[in-house]
Parts: sequence; C-alpha cells; structure tokens
Amino acid sequence: MSPRSASVNEELRRRSRERLLQAAVELVDEHGFEATTLGAIADRAGSARGLVSYYFPGKRQLVQSAVHRLMHRTLEEALEQEPHTEDGRERLARAIDSILGLARERPVLMRQHMAGLLQAEGFVQCPEQRRLAELLGETVARYGSQEVAADYPMLRALLMGAVYAALVPGVPMAIPTLRAELFERYGLDWELGVPPDSTPVTERRDLSRFFATEDRGEPERP
Repeated sequence: MSPRSASVNEELRRRSRERLLQAAVELVDEHGFEATTLGAIADRAGSARGLVSYYFPGKRQLVQSAVHRLMHRTLEEALEQEPHTEDGRERLARAIDSILGLARERPVLMRQHMAGLLQAEGFVQCPEQRRLAELLGETVARYGSQEVAADYPMLRALLMGAVYAALVPGVPMAIPTLRAELFERYGLDWELGVPPDSTPVTERRDLSRFFATEDRGEPERP
C-alpha cells in the first residue's frame, strides 16, 4: 500500500481537530467545564486520546478554541444571512445580536468560557480567536470607524461585559436591557438585527453545522 500523500494527511488532521472542537463544545455545554474530561472529549470525537494533547496544550486551550470557533461561525452566519446587506449599522446590529444570542441559548457554555478568560492564560491565540477578531474588526470598519484598532477592542470589551452581565449567577441582567444599552451607544434602531422578542428560544439549535464533521471510523493516530 502506497503511503498517504501530504494533502491527505493534512485533511485527516483537520478533520480530527474539527471533531475535537465540536466534542468539547457539546460536552461543556451539557456538563460544564470541570465535569468534562479530555478522555470524554476524545471518546465523543471518536479520536485516540493522544490526539487531544497533540493538537492542544490542555483542556482550557481546547475549550477556548472550541468556543471561539462557535462564536466566529455564529457571527459569520448572522452577517451573511438573507437578506444580505453591506449596511454597516445593520451588520453591527447582527453582530451584537449573534453574541448575545449565544449567551441566551448556551448559558452554561458561555459562562464557562467567560470564567476561563479570567484565568492566568487569558485569551488563547489560535486560528478561531483570530478569525473572530477579524470579523469584529471588519464589522466595526463597515460601521464607519476611522480607528478600527481602537474601536474593535472597545466593541469586544462591551460584548464581553454584556455576556458577563447576562450570566452572573443570581443577579443576571435581562438580555433586552443589555441590547438596548449597546444599541443606544452605537445609535442603532431597535428593529435592526434580530430583536430578542422576535426569536423565542424553543429548541436549541444543532451545532454540527459549525464544524466539519465526518463519519467516525477507527480512532486516528497523530
């Protein structure tokens, strides 16, 4: 049997990493960070347990990368949904609503993510985090910012603060209230984006569309 080509090996590695990201999101969403083990993530992904440490330094880094993937793909989907628009104000409204929507739909996952950001490691610099930063930066630019380097971190900070406020155990703030504050700051009309009262939470959406999942056969080796 001839050896696999470099391109085939690269595709297998990509699929393995994607499955681990999806498994991490699913399990933390279901059970929380502490109750989710690396072994359980590998088992859910159908991967050899050694692959986790091959791709990620540890559980915290894996989970942060997984949540950043979910966030940037959710944001991409919101920005490109029909009717497509290049209007900067509408795109900023959609961006705000997509992040607040994750806090509403995935409170356990997003609460664990926020807690992880307060650990010593802080942000994990990974492709998923960089893509999220690019999308938010592009959104700020479309909105009309003349100083994206300054305005993007402010938007990021405001969104993180809103998610934190929505998820504080015992004293959460209502997402419509947080949305109203953000919309007022940026001069956005309430009808832009996806107002929260127009999308009641009935059934949590499947996450698989955000990850390149394939049929899971024998566990792969690094």
